[in-house]
Parts: sequence; C-alpha cells; structure tokens
Amino acid sequence: MSTFEHKELRLIEPAFGSPLTDLIIELDHLRKKRLGGSTMPWIFFQLKAIFHLLESIGSARIEGNNTTVAEYIETKLQGRKSRKPNIIEIENMEKAMKFVDTHIGKQAVHRAFISELHKLVVEGLPLPPGGEGDRTPGLYREHPISIANSDHVPPPSQQQIEAYMDELTAFIAREDAPKYDLMKTAIAHHRFMWIHPFGNGNGRTGRLLTYALLVKQGFAISKGRIVNPTAVFCISRKNYYDFLGEADSGTDEGLLRWCRYVLSGLKNEIEKIDRLLDHRYLEKEILIPALKISLDRKQITELEFRILEKAVRAEEQLIQAADVRELVPGKIPQEISRVIRNLKDKKMLLPVKEKRRKYHIRFENNYLLRSVMQMLDEKGFLSVKD
Repeated sequence: MSTFEHKELRLIEPAFGSPLTDLIIELDHLRKKRLGGSTMPWIFFQLKAIFHLLESIGSARIEGNNTTVAEYIETKLQGRKSRKPNIIEIENMEKAMKFVDTHIGKQAVHRAFISELHKLVVEGLPLPPGGEGDRTPGLYREHPISIANSDHVPPPSQQQIEAYMDELTAFIAREDAPKYDLMKTAIAHHRFMWIHPFGNGNGRTGRLLTYALLVKQGFAISKGRIVNPTAVFCISRKNYYDFLGEADSGTDEGLLRWCRYVLSGLKNEIEKIDRLLDHRYLEKEILIPALKISLDRKQITELEFRILEKAVRAEEQLIQAADVRELVPGKIPQEISRVIRNLKDKKMLLPVKEKRRKYHIRFENNYLLRSVMQMLDEKGFLSVKD
C-alpha cells in the first residue's frame, strides 16, 4: 500500500540550450508583445466570453462531466436557470473565471483567494460520492483522500495541508526574476494538485488558479488577449494525468517534462487564439461563413443577413440606420427603424454604449452562436470536442 512521501517545492533550472528555455523566451515575448489587432472591443469581448465557456466546459469534462458543447449552448440560448448538476458545474466555472478577471489585478493569490475560487466551484452541487460538491466549501479537508488516475498519496492531515498550502502561496508571492514566472505557474499547478487540499473540486480549482496566475503575470484580458489554459489539459486527459504523474516523482527530469508540456501547450493555444485579433481573418474565416450558415438554416432572413454582414465588414465593425437605408433604398425611416428593432429584439444587434445610434453584431447569446461555434471548430479553435 502506498504512503505519503514529502517532496520539496522548488524552482528548477532548465539547460540553456533546451527546448524548455526556448519556450520560456518565446512566451515571454508573447507576454510583452503589444497587441494592436483590428478586432474591435465589442467583438473581442464576445469571443472572450465564448472561450471562457469552452474553458469551463473543458475543465468540467476532465473531471468526467459529459455535457457536450452543443448541450451547454442550448441552455444559454433558452435563458432559463438549469437545475441539472452537470450544467451548474459548468456555470460555476464561468462565474469563477469572471471573479478572477474582476479581482486578480488588485488581489494577491493567497489562502482567502483560493478558498473563494473553491467556494464558487462547488456551489450548489450535490455532495460526493454521486456529486461534484464539497461538504466544507473553501475549507481544507480534515481527512485523507485518494486521487483518481494517480498512484500519488496526498498529504493526509489538515496540519500538513495547512503547511504545504502556506508554502505554496509563499512560493507564488515570492519575488523571483520574471524569467521564472511561467515555470512557477506550471510548478504551482502541479503542487496544488499534489497537495489536493480540498475534499472535492481540486482539479477545477487548480486550473482556475493557473488561469489567475497567467492573467496576473501579464497575459491579461485588458491587453486584448484571450487565455485558455485548460485547452492545454483537456485535449488529452491521458497526457495531462501522465505528465502530472511524472512530476509527482519530484525529480528534476519529471518536473522539467511537466513544465515543457504545460508551456508548449500554452504557447500553441495563445498563438492560435491571437489570430482572432486580426479582424480580416475573423471576418473572412469565422463571422461571414457563420452568417451564411444561419441564413441557410433560416435563422435569419436575407435582409438580416445583409445588414449583419455589413456590420461585420464595416471598418469599426458598426452599423447605423443610414447604412441600412443603403441596403433597402426607398424604405421610409419608420421601416428602417423596425428592421433594426427586430434585430435588436433577436439579440443580434446591440448599440455601442458610447455611440448609441451605432450597432454591432451580437453572437454570444443568440442563435448565431451555434454557427460561430461551428466555424471556430472547423478552423481548429475548439479544444473541447463533442
């Protein structure tokens, strides 16, 4: 029978000429790179919401939640609060990611912050063994625990957990050279999973912690970047658990292999998603084809297609009544207003706050979302597959 073995928490030095060092340099460049993409904020933040949705589904799926992307989208479109635990679990992840975005800039990653993440993750969920909730939300467990798909035995006592978590938060807060930031994030993720401090919900909380650390290190939404770290882990659950297992050995080799796995996946994901900041690409490859799909499915009319297409193609990705009038010459202003109002009622056009008579396409919570997701999938942006 396996027993708990102490392993030291430490930074490790990759060889100067190693692929891991190359990854650290490339990711540091991406972190500092000034993003001047042509996709406007009113479009970008809808994409961010979609990738948060995918992040939440992916993190839940690693833990065995079998909800498909299509099923979850339907709950969004229906606009009704679900009582199904598998849906609540994903909604909890979305809330937790919004909490990170709102608070991480001003808050240290300390015990209270991690506890709040855990509370959000398990809120309203049935208790084990059949559910994904926790009897003591936000509190460290008081009993031994085993980890599925792992031979590792986590620290068994609450006293040990307290000590190891204090060590981890101090490690995160420690002022090391910036070149170590990404290594620290990968090591902190493994260490959190190694400790398994809560009775349940550790995987989901650990992946949120990784997201928070990346945003805090400069991979920030405010700089126009979408970060989707769970995509690294959910592409292959087996690889995720295998590399975690290697790091559990505590050897330099095992930890370096784990870091390389995390950082290579992160680099690929960031470079892929950053392409969406180029509006020409987004327009040609995602949004216009998605509108054509919606037209074919009769979710929008021919006139609505032309209006939304014009909104997508416009330089500022905005449209106003005069633009609609050009599409339907001869119509009186009241008729133009009615067409715009219909699209607003269908949640497919939304006025820009600072330019109330100008509108942008809206696709994050209406039937256009299905088509946008289909095109993102076809172009390789969805790490979560149905």
